[in-house]
Amino acid sequence: MNRKELIRTRRSVRTFDKTKLRPEDLDELCAYIETIQNPYGIPVRFMILDAEESGLSTPVTSGESYYIAALVDKVPHAEEAFGYSFESMVLYAWSLGIGTTWIAGTMKRELFEQAAGAEEQERMYCMSPLGYPAAKMSLKELAMRKGIRADKRKPASELFFEKDGSPLKAEREDVKDALEAVRLAPSAVNGQPWRIIHDGNDYHFFVKHKRGYEENSFGDLQKVDLGIALNHFMSFVKADLILEDPQIECGSDTEYVATVRLENTEEE
Repeated sequence: MNRKELIRTRRSVRTFDKTKLRPEDLDELCAYIETIQNPYGIPVRFMILDAEESGLSTPVTSGESYYIAALVDKVPHAEEAFGYSFESMVLYAWSLGIGTTWIAGTMKRELFEQAAGAEEQERMYCMSPLGYPAAKMSLKELAMRKGIRADKRKPASELFFEKDGSPLKAEREDVKDALEAVRLAPSAVNGQPWRIIHDGNDYHFFVKHKRGYEENSFGDLQKVDLGIALNHFMSFVKADLILEDPQIECGSDTEYVATVRLENTEEE
């Protein structure tokens, strides 16, 4: 599958078929995670954990044999870098037929951090089970998906805007694909906290803060979501990541995160 198909078809998997990952798939994934980078230049350290050997489980999934965890130093933009890198892993795993789901609030954080060998300065914002999707979802998984409306997404008109506040009108095919990829991106409880404002060659990314998701002792999960959105957008365009607040108004409860500056864009 190409990138567009991976993003379109990928879903969170919480019911696995109880089989171990095939050695060739595990080897491919292990090789890939060693190559993952993000535009922030912040290293994200991945490790694959055997569920039985490490005594790990979660209350929201079943049938998995492995977990994949990641750690990043607590530095400025760590959350965004983590989200960007972890989503690269998620999509590559899906290309191998391996299911994942982002888990943060429902994991036994101390146990996973201990199993992963987390250092004091490192943060584990999320982890994921790894396995092959079961033929049928469990009733628990079906109920969870219904509860968060997992198959629904906000319309583009509520997420992407021109500088004057009107809905963004993308003319270029690569930008259309990039915006749709953002719209389809996963996020905590399907909150879709990203907002984008277009201004010339620049696409400014903001986070729309939601009560209950403020930064806590282990970080800001909504900024992890913004890292996922940046990953999807930048997969379709030639661009640089810029960290210069444009001082543009983007509505209430929003915070500037980053700017994607397109290369060689000709304005109509």
